[in-house]
Amino acid sequence: MNNSASPPLTLRDKFGRPMRDLRISVMDKCNFRCPYCMPAEIFGADYDFLPNHQLLSDDELIRLAHLFAELGVTKLRITGGEPLIRPNLEKIIAAWAEIPTIDDIAMTTNGYFLKPVVQRLKDAGLHRITVSLDSLDETVFSTMNGAKSSVSRVLEAIEASQAAGFDNMKVNCVVKRGVNDHTIVDLARYFKSRNVIVRYIEYMDVGNLNGWRLDDVVTAEDIFKRIDAELPLEPVPPNYRGEVANRYRYLDGENEIGIVASVTKPFCGDCTRVRLSAAGEYYTCLFGTNQLDLRTPLRDGTSDQGLKEIIAGVWSQRVDRYSELRTSFTRLPRKGAEMYRLGG
Repeated sequence: MNNSASPPLTLRDKFGRPMRDLRISVMDKCNFRCPYCMPAEIFGADYDFLPNHQLLSDDELIRLAHLFAELGVTKLRITGGEPLIRPNLEKIIAAWAEIPTIDDIAMTTNGYFLKPVVQRLKDAGLHRITVSLDSLDETVFSTMNGAKSSVSRVLEAIEASQAAGFDNMKVNCVVKRGVNDHTIVDLARYFKSRNVIVRYIEYMDVGNLNGWRLDDVVTAEDIFKRIDAELPLEPVPPNYRGEVANRYRYLDGENEIGIVASVTKPFCGDCTRVRLSAAGEYYTCLFGTNQLDLRTPLRDGTSDQGLKEIIAGVWSQRVDRYSELRTSFTRLPRKGAEMYRLGG
């Protein structure tokens, strides 16, 4: 990687937050039917996902990443849907890895298709992988993925990733009261000695289709107490400003966990994340109601400079802080894209 490139611009929003992390959804489809993201009763076999011509092409994804990098982005996270459904993903990653100012390329996946391709992803330039796994209990996990996979298949994908050289693996676990909260300690115990960091995520009200209720949220404080009671923990400082997970280290020094308190302890004040959907919709917040279409100007021949002016103009006016305001709403407002379009 060429580290001699000029540093990116420091583009800031109305609250002084820089644009640093770009989350790119490369595919709106997913093979799982997790109830907090793509409930099966809505996303049935005949659900009308985007046709291929409405998805950003490989070249468009590569071009936009270059432009966002020139405006300050240094980290890319590949999301979906399920990103490994996307053809040519290795080619796209390899092109992104050539962007001089991008120092981290990560991917979040459900792990179903991961094992056969993980070495190629590593060779292409992918730095980190996060795998979603909500429980080690087969019955609970089946409930939470719509009966589309087994725990063993996901664990094999994690082991294959480590064998391929991904030594900084993370597992994401969305915690929903009465569904999988009784299994969170088992998850922590299993990965504690396996050099995998589990990140527990408070069940969030992303999108409008998952029937979210505050009563379903297991708070970060409760998650901490349950694990700490059996596997004692201590807090540790964040790795960097704006890190979304609160970090806790096991007292015996073996590994750590993270807890994302996006509902009870919002972190909007340090949010540096911008999102791009597979259709080219530009969002400045996971809960945003307004998005900007970048696909049309891309295909209408707008210059790189023109596109950067559009992107920068939106970010410079950004005032998003939905999670900080959530408790003041008498009724939750309608959000924009669903989770499967933005990848969390």
